[in-house]
Amino acid sequence: MNNILIIGATSAIAKATARRWACEGHALCLVGRDMDHLREIADDLRVRGAQSVECAALDVNDLARHAEVIDAAIGALGRLDVALIGHGTLGDQKACEQDVQIALQELNTNAISVISLLTHLANRFEAQQHGSIVVLGSVAGDRGRQSNYVYGTAKGAVATFLQGMRNRLHKSGVQVLTVKPGFVDTPMTAAFDKKGPLWSSPDVIAQGILRGIAKRRDVVYAPWYWWGVMLVIRSIPERIFKKLSL
Repeated sequence: MNNILIIGATSAIAKATARRWACEGHALCLVGRDMDHLREIADDLRVRGAQSVECAALDVNDLARHAEVIDAAIGALGRLDVALIGHGTLGDQKACEQDVQIALQELNTNAISVISLLTHLANRFEAQQHGSIVVLGSVAGDRGRQSNYVYGTAKGAVATFLQGMRNRLHKSGVQVLTVKPGFVDTPMTAAFDKKGPLWSSPDVIAQGILRGIAKRRDVVYAPWYWWGVMLVIRSIPERIFKKLSL
């Protein structure tokens, strides 16, 4: 049995992952903004077989409370074996282009808050010399595109931060896993009208997360074929890429 902290536990991918962990009988601590929603999720996870489920409220942009919430989770669970950071927002790119405050808010939620949480988690996992830190990133961080470059900037910054943290924590036996989903059909992407064959369900991403932890991966593209898709996109020369409508 593992003791698992899930931050951003009300997100569709986090919920799908939590359900899989519950079926395996693990102990969970769910963190999110909406305590009522967290309690509903917790009830469902207990029915599915979770050893125990704790809940804690946190606005991730309240950086001053990050250490307190993490320490409370450790106190409730006894130790941490896995920490999953799964929160995020898919902001309005056009609004970000017109208002720097909106852009900065997106960067705060998707990058700065994650980096803050990771800093606290890294110190605690390094001290205990074991465990897995998992962060839900995005293929959007692999290359800046006009359609979502503020979101992509945040995801790219987190990916680089995780690379350095992975290098730091390797000698401590701590896994640092970056998960990069492609298009996922969730409430966050409900505004997208056309959802073709490249779109996946949250449960497919959850399966990739668990497989990545089990195999001690550093980076997982979910589903796997996005590795090839992004390899092609990254290889397009800038002089050509800037002319594309992506």
